[in-house]
Amino acid sequence: MPFELEILARLLLAVLLGGFIGYEREHTNRPAGFRTHILVCAGAALVMVTSEYLVRRYSISAVDPARLGAQVISGIGFLGAGTIIRDGINVRGLTTAASLWAVSCVGLAAGSGFYLGAVAATILIFITLITLKKAERRFSRRSRYRTLIIESGNISGQIGLVTNLLEKSNIEIRNIQLYKSKDNARMIKLLVKLPGGALDPQTLNELQAIEGVREVYEE
Repeated sequence: MPFELEILARLLLAVLLGGFIGYEREHTNRPAGFRTHILVCAGAALVMVTSEYLVRRYSISAVDPARLGAQVISGIGFLGAGTIIRDGINVRGLTTAASLWAVSCVGLAAGSGFYLGAVAATILIFITLITLKKAERRFSRRSRYRTLIIESGNISGQIGLVTNLLEKSNIEIRNIQLYKSKDNARMIKLLVKLPGGALDPQTLNELQAIEGVREVYEE
């Protein structure tokens, strides 16, 4: 196959593989989605193709064609950092950042002509994002902190009643914040670790039974 056609094939494969992974991120409404993954994968592939082209065009045998590709692996961290969001003690976007890094590696493999590695890695990445999500949620549910919102009137002693009830139910309280809503109602925001990963219905009923409490829900 002529080198020009092989270049086109590598870039098209990178676009397809990047879009395959990006579709899952787009479907789950992540910060970096379909187009971003395609651009990263195609750009990484172009870097590798350019490296090979320079060696062929100028017959520079002493130049390492993998040097430009190494810059892609380190440089993609800046793009991945933009998808990471800190929310209290929780950090979101790590999986999307990791998928961007992984898809850049897929692009490098496709751009270098390592088709088997690029396709196999794409399949494994997609399986990881799709099938292991439920398992991850199941394993981490019990150890994850949740945000509990209690809307109430301005009644003294309420916070003490709420905290005593939660501690009685073996709910660990990490942080408490007080603020007012638009309609001037008191909002109690608690960062808690819920046994079993969910608020027990009995505990919810007892919270709602406290004088002045209007609504209790998870954020």
